[in-house]
Amino acid sequence: MSRQLVIGYYGNGKSTNRYHLPFLIRRKDTIRVKTVYARTLRDDWARWDGVNYTDNLDDLLGDPEIDVVVITTPSQAHYSVAKQVLEAGKNVVLEKPFTQTVEESQELFDLAKEKGVMIQGYQNRRFDSDFLTTQAVIESGKLGELAEVEMHYDYYRPEVPEGVDHYSKDESYIYNHACHTADQVLSYFGEPDHITYDVRQLLGEGRMNDYFDLDFFYDKGTDKYDVMPGGLKVSIKSSYFRAKERPSFVVYGRRGMFVKAEKDKQEADLKKFYLPDHADFGLDTPANFGTLTYYDEDGHYHEESVETVEGDNGRFYDALYETVINGAQPLVTEAQTMAQMRILAKATEGLK
Repeated sequence: MSRQLVIGYYGNGKSTNRYHLPFLIRRKDTIRVKTVYARTLRDDWARWDGVNYTDNLDDLLGDPEIDVVVITTPSQAHYSVAKQVLEAGKNVVLEKPFTQTVEESQELFDLAKEKGVMIQGYQNRRFDSDFLTTQAVIESGKLGELAEVEMHYDYYRPEVPEGVDHYSKDESYIYNHACHTADQVLSYFGEPDHITYDVRQLLGEGRMNDYFDLDFFYDKGTDKYDVMPGGLKVSIKSSYFRAKERPSFVVYGRRGMFVKAEKDKQEADLKKFYLPDHADFGLDTPANFGTLTYYDEDGHYHEESVETVEGDNGRFYDALYETVINGAQPLVTEAQTMAQMRILAKATEGLK
């Protein structure tokens, strides 16, 4: 039997305790959390049995048993902390957004190669149920050639931008939220032929970025789907000022359309401290299923409820295990991360 993957965390806040550790409950046979480091140890979160919680950094970086350090600090510290961990010769998983600049990201990848270790972005949302279900519908072929895909991630939280009286790129809405949806696009559809950007400060210049609409254009399909002769447009759209959310995914093809109205439920369950040790964690009920409407090859009309594919953000850790223990290629590649960083840089360059 292969050995366990041994993990340490640099940071002990919401990210570690809400978006990482809960998914390891189901994976104790393959993954062991040995150490959680924080500069200041507090009791805001329940501690895991058998884990060493420490404010001594050498317990993390100096421990030869730890295979991977997962960095969950605020994004402003990502570059400096990741550099420190790589210099110590440790594999790194880095939370989103990866770094603050394209140059910093490339420097980290180059340093990892120099040290003979791996660095990878934490893109857990590749395993959201709504995204996986949309892929399954596309690959069923029932929609025919694809024309357009819309991906929405909306909120009605006006108090967030209204409470910020300045603009900061690293705290902008697109920088912190588009890294999920942009990665979904890049991971499934690949790098586009070109992109158009509509990134706004709805409260005016000098205020927080609170809206984005990016359109990715593709001239060709893949082995998983075909596109219309005029190409495919994939849009990622989000705003803090949507009193009623738009559907999570809408797909239009030559023969029909698919609508998945509601988002993946894993995050909502985690916020209620309803964890993956429950069998129904993150699962949709039939009321939440998507709707597929299409005409078949004989011209007959169909409207079907599509059962949601089960999501599991912890599958990122399954892939990480295969990479570190069995030598598989990283799930999130350098090329994908660098493409995303260039997109985020372009999207924010006109804001001030």
